[in-house]
Amino acid sequence: MTKVTEFISQAQGKTLFSIEIIPPVKGQNINELFDSIAPLMEFKPPFVDVTYHREELIDRVGNDGVIERIPVRKRPGTVGICARLMERFHVDAVPHVICGGFTKEETEDVLFDLHYLGIDNVLVLRGDPEKSAGVFHAKKGGHTYASELVTQVDNMNKGILLNAETETTPTDFCIGVAGYPEKHFDAVSLDSDFDYLRKKVELGADYIVTQMFFDNQKYFRFVDRCRAEGITVPIIPGLKPLATKKQLTVLANIFHLEFPEDLTNAAMQCATDKEVRQVGVEWGVQQCKELLAYGVPVLHFYTMGKSDNVAQIARQVF
Repeated sequence: MTKVTEFISQAQGKTLFSIEIIPPVKGQNINELFDSIAPLMEFKPPFVDVTYHREELIDRVGNDGVIERIPVRKRPGTVGICARLMERFHVDAVPHVICGGFTKEETEDVLFDLHYLGIDNVLVLRGDPEKSAGVFHAKKGGHTYASELVTQVDNMNKGILLNAETETTPTDFCIGVAGYPEKHFDAVSLDSDFDYLRKKVELGADYIVTQMFFDNQKYFRFVDRCRAEGITVPIIPGLKPLATKKQLTVLANIFHLEFPEDLTNAAMQCATDKEVRQVGVEWGVQQCKELLAYGVPVLHFYTMGKSDNVAQIARQVF
């Protein structure tokens, strides 16, 4: 398999197209997901990200009438989806590997599964807190910070395992990490956020993918500061076209980002979400054209399982 950084290098300055997909909820048909993203394959994404999800705690009433909280994983199957994705579309898969909900040993096992499949790219993330908690807590025996997870993957690349009893063959993962142009919501300041990002790169991260943003100036300032801080790895902008009025509030709250006033005003003047979706496409086209002119290595789209608006944008910019 080809590493993300190799794809970027081989492109020789040409901007690539990539997407992120979400595994279906347990019990749903994976082919529905693949059918939804099939139209995007015309833009020849060299790699596709596949998200990973921790368990959720749900209340269940037992036979004795007592309510108990049990862990349930609603979106399992990331490793299997990666294998099917590569087989069906002949693209490289980039699975997310997260801290939340997993022990170090469980993470090591997942990484070996990926290694045995020939998957050489991973995006390493802390992950979200439990929905009921609101604050991130590591699973007992797990990692608290993405930087710790970067170290574990980098150690495996050096042949260092958690409890190795014999000599091991090193893995060869290309490690991606997240960056936040508008500051991670748990960071106490923008300065501390950059400290954590620089640490992840120093520990072995090979490239950065940003959280979504709708104002390119925030990305430009983020890149400028990264370079000033000595962070030289590729920085891939993460993008999502606005699709509904509700997203103005939901995305802002979940991802702690700001919408430009012009975009907000245009969306609020729409009578239907169909009109909002078109506004989102038009904004996305202009956003992408400006990013292309800037020379970004990749335009990376968070599809959320939908492809029509991303396809409309891609047709106008690629």
